Amino acid sequence: MQTSSTPIQSPSTPKKSNIAKLTVIAMLSAVGVVLQYLEFSVPFVPVFLKLDFSDIPELIGAFLLGPIGGVVICLVRNAVHLLVSQSAFIGELSNFLLGAAFAVTAGLVYKRHKTKKGALAACLCGALVMAAVSVPSNYFIIYPVYAELFGGMETILGLYQTILPAANTLLKALLIFNVPFTLVKGLLCAVITMFIYKPLSRLFVQMNNAMRRHRDV
Repeated sequence: MQTSSTPIQSPSTPKKSNIAKLTVIAMLSAVGVVLQYLEFSVPFVPVFLKLDFSDIPELIGAFLLGPIGGVVICLVRNAVHLLVSQSAFIGELSNFLLGAAFAVTAGLVYKRHKTKKGALAACLCGALVMAAVSVPSNYFIIYPVYAELFGGMETILGLYQTILPAANTLLKALLIFNVPFTLVKGLLCAVITMFIYKPLSRLFVQMNNAMRRHRDV
């Protein structure tokens, strides 16, 4: 998975580099938007915790373009999803915070170790950090706002307690349900990314080379 010679990162001119990066960001953001619509419920977690694979494009973007590229992709796809938000924009904010943590962590690790093992470590670290960030982000930001808008914290905890009565505080609910759910989601996205990143990186290299040849004519 070595990509140190990727032309996207070292094209002939800054202008061509920016065009190539913007093209990659636009393509991956569009894929992320589509994947964000393809969400589904899973057993043994509250119904409002939906599984989707929209973090894959930003993870690929973090590998190709660095951590900031991954964050931009995450921001764009969530901004587009605001148009159909059913959570008063709070769900998109949560998705962005967790996705950005995933992309930044994975991108920073991979930037220092651009090998297959480095990519594996980047994915694992990204998933772990995303799961860890889900606790403070939900505890201090997301759930208090949800509670204010949608019937109070008791209503939210009631959805957890229908599955496990012992989840009688927000912190317990987050540690028992949200952390494992977020970790598994991150690991699934990481596994898929490991399978598709190499052929996709070749495709982006070919696209960038074609763009360079076209502009050199």
